[in-house]
Amino acid sequence: MITGIQSIAFEQSPFVIGSASVAGRKEGEGPLGRLFDMVEPEDLFGENTWEEAESAMQKEACLLALGKTHLRPEDIRFLFGGDLLRQGVATSMGVEELHIPMFGLYGACSTSGEALALAAMSVAAGYGEYMLAVTSSHFGSAEKEFRFPLGYANQRPLSAHWTVTGSGAFIVGLKRSHVRITGVTVGKIVDYGLKDSQNMGACMAPAACDTIIQNLKDFGRSAEDYNRIITGDLGYVGQSILFDLMRGKGYDIKKNHMDCGMLIFDQNLQDTHAGGSGCGCAAVTLSSYILPKIERGEWKRVLFVPTGALMSTVSYNEGASVPGIAHGIVLEHC
Repeated sequence: MITGIQSIAFEQSPFVIGSASVAGRKEGEGPLGRLFDMVEPEDLFGENTWEEAESAMQKEACLLALGKTHLRPEDIRFLFGGDLLRQGVATSMGVEELHIPMFGLYGACSTSGEALALAAMSVAAGYGEYMLAVTSSHFGSAEKEFRFPLGYANQRPLSAHWTVTGSGAFIVGLKRSHVRITGVTVGKIVDYGLKDSQNMGACMAPAACDTIIQNLKDFGRSAEDYNRIITGDLGYVGQSILFDLMRGKGYDIKKNHMDCGMLIFDQNLQDTHAGGSGCGCAAVTLSSYILPKIERGEWKRVLFVPTGALMSTVSYNEGASVPGIAHGIVLEHC
C-alpha cells in the first residue's frame, strides 16, 4: 500500500528470517566484536588483493545466512547486492558461485537499506518466497579506490570516517520470524553543495534528515513512536549536524537516535576519528546488534536509515559536490 509521498506500508509484511555478519580484525576488536558471526584475523581473508578479500567476505556472509536458515542458493529467487567499488565487482565476484539471479546495486553506504527495501518489496509483491540482500565494504579496497593506497600512509583529518571491513547478508521471506519489515521510505538525492569527501557525515546528514522526516509524515508518526531511529554512517560529526537540521524543522530525535558508525568502533581506543562508514558498517551492525534486540522484543519498532555519500573518483576530482541519499526501513517485533 502506497503511503504518503515516498513510503510503502506492506499489507502482508515480509520477515527477516535470517542474517549473518562477517567482519575484519579491527571491527572484531571493537564494541560489537563478540556479536559478529565471523571475525577474520587477516584482512586479506586468504586472498591476494583487497578486492578479492571483499568478495570472499561477501560470499561467506551469504553462505552463513543460508546455513542459519537451512536454505540452499537455489531456494533464493533473487539476490540484491552491492558494494563501494567500480561496477560492483566485489559483489559480482563474491556471489558468482552461488548462481542466484542477481540485481547489482549502488547506493554507496546506503546500499544495505536499498537492498532490504527491494527484497521486501519483491516478497510482498509475490515475486518469490525468499530474497537475499547483501552488502560489503573493505577498508583496503575503499582507500585504494577513493583516497590513497594504504602504502601512501596519508594523514586523515578528524572529520574522516574509517571504512568498515565487513559484510552483512539478510534473507527476507514469507516464513514467519520475530522481525518483520512493515514499511519502507525510499530516499531521494539531497545535495547541500558540500565537496569534502573526507567529511562524509556532513554530506549525508541532510539526506538522513529528509528521509526521517518524510517517514514520520508518511506514516503519521512522531519520533517517539520508534524505540530507536538508527542511521547508518553519519558518525560523530554527522550526528551533530543531523540533530541541528532536525531541530530546525521542529523535530528532536536526540533521545532515541543511534548511529552504526558510532557503535562499531571505540572512538577513544581505536583511532577511527569520526566513526565507521561503508556498505558493511550498517549491514553488520544491523545483523549483529539491532536485529537481535528486535527479535527479543527489547525494541518493538525501529527505523533503520542507512546513509550514503554518492561520489566517484571522477566526480570528486572534477570538483563536483557530494550528494547524499538515505533509505528508511521500518522493522518491528512480532
